[in-house]
Amino acid sequence: MGNFFKKIAVLIAVFSFIFVVFSAFAQSNAENDTQRKALEDDLQKYEKQIDEYEATIANLKKQGKTLSSEISQLNAKIAKLNIQVKAITLNIKKLDGEINATESKISAREKEIDFNRKALSRVLQNIYENESKKTIEILLANPQLSDFFGDLNNLLVVQDNVKIVLQKIVDLKEKLIDEKETLAIERADAQELKGYVDAQKSNVQKTQSEKNTILKTTKGKESEYQKVLAETKKTAAEIRKQIFKFLGGGELDFEEAYKLAKVAEKSTGVRAALILAVLDRESALGKNVGQCDYKKAMHPTRDIPIFLVIVNELGLANNLQSGMLKVSCANADGAYGGAMGPAQFIPSTWNMYKNKIADITGSNPPNPWKNADAFVATALYLKESGAVSNERIAAAKYYCGGRWNRYVCTNVYGQKVVEKAKKFQDDIDVLNA
Repeated sequence: MGNFFKKIAVLIAVFSFIFVVFSAFAQSNAENDTQRKALEDDLQKYEKQIDEYEATIANLKKQGKTLSSEISQLNAKIAKLNIQVKAITLNIKKLDGEINATESKISAREKEIDFNRKALSRVLQNIYENESKKTIEILLANPQLSDFFGDLNNLLVVQDNVKIVLQKIVDLKEKLIDEKETLAIERADAQELKGYVDAQKSNVQKTQSEKNTILKTTKGKESEYQKVLAETKKTAAEIRKQIFKFLGGGELDFEEAYKLAKVAEKSTGVRAALILAVLDRESALGKNVGQCDYKKAMHPTRDIPIFLVIVNELGLANNLQSGMLKVSCANADGAYGGAMGPAQFIPSTWNMYKNKIADITGSNPPNPWKNADAFVATALYLKESGAVSNERIAAAKYYCGGRWNRYVCTNVYGQKVVEKAKKFQDDIDVLNA
C-alpha cells in the first residue's frame, strides 16, 4: 500500500507541473493580445477614413448628377477602395495571428487531455489492484491499526480525485470542440478576406477606367455627360425583366420580389431594398446553400430535433425521405450548416420567430421554404438586429449570428449588403416613378 500512495504523490506532482506549463502558455496569450490590440488600433484609423470617404460620396450624390460631381465621386471611391485594401490586408495579418494562437490552444488542449487520460489510467489501475485485495490482506500489510485506517482514507480521497479528473477531461473536450469551431470560422474568414482584397483591387482599376472613359467620352463638357447619363438610365420595363435570385436558390422576377419585400417592410419598418439585398444570393455568407442532407449538415442536438418537428408539422416528411428537401452544407473545416429556404434560417432560429411570422402572414405553421414567410422572417430578424438605425450591423448579425462583431462580418458581408441595397433602391425608385 505504501508504494501505491507514493505513486499517487508522484502523479500529484506531475499535475502541478502541467499547471505551471499552462500558466506559461497563458502568458504567451497575453503577449498575442498586446500585438492584436496594436493592429486593432491601426484598423480603427483606416475605418474612420473609410467612413469619411463614404460621407463625401453621399454628399456628392445629393448634389445631383453633374460631370464634376460624378468625377469627384469616382475619385472619392478610388481613395476609399485603396484604404479598404490597406485595412483588409492589415486584418488578414491580425487573423493569421489569431489562427496561429487558436491552433496552439487546440494543440495544448489535446496534450492536456492526453496527459489527464494517461494519469487517470494509472490511478485506476492502482485502485483496481488494491481494491482487488481482501480487507484482511490490507490489514495484515499494516502492523498498526491507525496505518490501516489511514490508507483506507487515502484511497477514498484518491477515488474522489478520479471523479474530478474525469470531469476535467469532459470539460476539456467541450472546450476543444469550441476551439475547433472557432478555428474553422477564422480560416473561412481569412479565405473570404483574401478573396475580397483581390476584388477591391480590381474595383480600383475598374473605377479608374470608368472615370477615364467618362472624361474621354464627354471631353469635359457637361451637356455631353447629360446625354451619356440619359442613355445609361434603366427603364421600369428593364427592371421588371430582371430575375431576382434568392440566397436559398429560388428565383422570382424582380417586380414580384419587390411586392413581397414591400409587405414585409410594411409590417416591420425595415426597408424593402435591404430585405432584398439580404435575400439576394450575392450577399451570402455560405457559398453552398440548399445542397446537403440535414443529417450531415446540421448541429445534432441544437437543430435536428427541431428540424424534424418543422418538417412533420408542414407535412413534408415524404419530401425529406425522398431527398428532395435539402439544407445548407457545413463549412469545409467543420462549422455546422443546416439553414433552410430563401431566408436561410437554421431550425432553432426559425423556431424562435415562427409565431411572429404566423401573425403577419397568416401561415400556421409558417413554412421556411415559402417565399412570403421567408421575406417576413428576414425582415423580423433585421428589425430585431437594429436595421432601422444601422443596416450594415444588422446585416452582419443576420449572416454571422452571435459572432457578428468580426471584421469580415461588418466590413465585408455587411458592407456588401448595404451596397447591394443601394442598387436595389435605385431600381425601386425607377419603378415607383
